[in-house]
Amino acid sequence: MAELTTLESLLEMGFDRNRAEKAVANTGNQGIEQAMDWLMEHENDPDIDEPYVPPVGNVLGGEAQSPSSTGELTGELTGELTLADIDENSEITDEHGVRRPMTEEEKREQVKRLEELMRVKQAERRERERAEEVEREKQRRKQGQELQQIRQKMQDDEMKKLADQRRKEKMEDKLARQRVKDKIARDREERAQKFGAPTSTTASSQPAQTSPSSPTSQGPPPTKKEYDESRIQVRMLDGSTITAVFKAQEPLAAVRVYVQMNGNTPEGQDFTLLSPYPRHVYTELDMEKPLKELGLVPSAVLVVTKK
Repeated sequence: MAELTTLESLLEMGFDRNRAEKAVANTGNQGIEQAMDWLMEHENDPDIDEPYVPPVGNVLGGEAQSPSSTGELTGELTGELTLADIDENSEITDEHGVRRPMTEEEKREQVKRLEELMRVKQAERRERERAEEVEREKQRRKQGQELQQIRQKMQDDEMKKLADQRRKEKMEDKLARQRVKDKIARDREERAQKFGAPTSTTASSQPAQTSPSSPTSQGPPPTKKEYDESRIQVRMLDGSTITAVFKAQEPLAAVRVYVQMNGNTPEGQDFTLLSPYPRHVYTELDMEKPLKELGLVPSAVLVVTKK
């Protein structure tokens, strides 16, 4: 990671190459933070996506060398000087101001001085290159750390966003379930207030009252009783049962919701309802039909099966 340049770091983060090159060039390759700041400030510029054309002789992330500096560097890298490198007509000025040709000894001294100067320059150049390399390494490490911090922050923000979304979904689901429970409770209370729950005493007394009736009594045949409620017993997947009373005009979907809220079916488990005798599997269309229309009044037994 620390080996990435500013341009490579921007490309890896998803920035367009053309924009990344412009950012590096306009910030003088001073680091990823400066390049990102430049991109944020100029992202709406009308010419931001025009092709980037670098100056002649310039390379992103480097420095152009002038011909003179290149020549000096070439001169520094040449081999040792010899007498042949000094012109035969070389002259010096003596203490009297008179110019005269250099002797062989003077030429050798001149060569020694030049060689010494060359060694000094080469040592200075090597030291300068080492210092520049150290500085470049520092910049690479710094850019790598900055990139890692940015990635970590983006990852933390994304995780936080996902956690907030999950909490919101759970809260909405909890509220929806609570609304269904409240509706079922209100429906029960309304049924109890309107019709009242039949007691065991009343049920047992009815046969006693009708038993004395004489089979020979004359009169019109009894009319079929209209039931307003249905007692539904539901057998769960594990064999347990739950029982509830519903209005005859309520849809079968009300029974399904009651099973979802009060049964022991695993959360997310899809199921369907069926009548064992005669066997009939209820479809999605049946869920909208009243219990009376489906023949589930005044009582019925339903079985929960996996869908």
